[in-house]
Amino acid sequence: MARFGDGLATGTDLVSAAERAVQQALAALDAMPDLVCVFVSGQDADEVALAGERAMALSGDAVTIGCSSTGVIGDGRGVENQGAVSVWAAVLPEVTMTPFTLDTLAEDDRVAVVGMAEPAASDRAALLLANPYTFPAQAFVRTSTEALGDLPVVGGLADAIGGRDDVRLFCLGEVVDRGAVGILLGGSGVLGTAVSQGCSPVGPAVAVTRSEDNVLKEIAGTPAYTKLEQIVGSLPPEQQDLVTEGLQVGIAMDEYADSHEHGDFLIRAIVGADPEAGSIVVGEAVDVGQTVRFHVRDRDTAEKDLIERLEAFAEDTGGRAAGALLFSCNGRGSDMFATADHDVRSVRRTLGIDPVGGFFAGGEIGPVSGRNHVHGFTACLLAFTGDEHD
Repeated sequence: MARFGDGLATGTDLVSAAERAVQQALAALDAMPDLVCVFVSGQDADEVALAGERAMALSGDAVTIGCSSTGVIGDGRGVENQGAVSVWAAVLPEVTMTPFTLDTLAEDDRVAVVGMAEPAASDRAALLLANPYTFPAQAFVRTSTEALGDLPVVGGLADAIGGRDDVRLFCLGEVVDRGAVGILLGGSGVLGTAVSQGCSPVGPAVAVTRSEDNVLKEIAGTPAYTKLEQIVGSLPPEQQDLVTEGLQVGIAMDEYADSHEHGDFLIRAIVGADPEAGSIVVGEAVDVGQTVRFHVRDRDTAEKDLIERLEAFAEDTGGRAAGALLFSCNGRGSDMFATADHDVRSVRRTLGIDPVGGFFAGGEIGPVSGRNHVHGFTACLLAFTGDEHD
């Protein structure tokens, strides 16, 4: 039985493209879908909304979700910065789905998120699509691990070719321009998640001995900037060249682990440095005692890491993936690789599956070492199995 299908259509007439993409995705199925995801890229926000509405209307009784973007993924392709609609459809009889719509409410001197559904014991993942211009996605995702009982959250931050005012979210036939939408997913058909941050480690793992919020002041008893210079100076020439292109810092998420392997680190950019003070500013708060390791990122390291993450996922799940949603950074398309198709082709080839749909996000959501985070330059995957039983 064919459980998954995907379609992608391009053109300036987005409603027509939506119809063609839905038709292509549904044609691959042997039954009407339970879940349909719609992603639309276009110049005009009203046309994007109409395309989303049309795709959802053609999806029968399926749960529908999606968003606008600057590029879409489907049918083995990635399409950037032009009119395009991607539709991913799935027959998921073993999966329970609880849709939700999130918004914010001012309470005294703080902002509260309202609308989150209560996870059930059988839930295995949450799909989340957010408008980052109207919703505190970073803060929500950061606290979601505890709030949702360690449930992995996967998805992306919506965007639009026309900018922040043109962002649209789709859910259950409706189009909204603020907040976030999502689905709690439970049951044996939800296979799991994979996150590729696209980096390779350089130098040793070292402990933070003095810090203040996101400012590293001392590493291994040495001023952080001095320690960085020492580590870079000890690297072979080819790694030193990579440092000049994209140096990052990896922050170990589990300090109780006996060792920290590649993939155990949350990757964050180095956003500033003060050689005189000996400090380094990174894109995440770091506590004294945490382990950090410097990393590099370029096209080759991103490709290598993606394949390694996918191969590890395939091994861990027994090669049972049959369909997947892919949320790839809008900086990972043709800006990083030779083609915008790179990530989706890698997923299809490595996991041995065809139906992969998604979009190029302004930030990707996925777990690292059991904690949910918003990432950059990352590819996040939510995979499903076609098995009838777990």
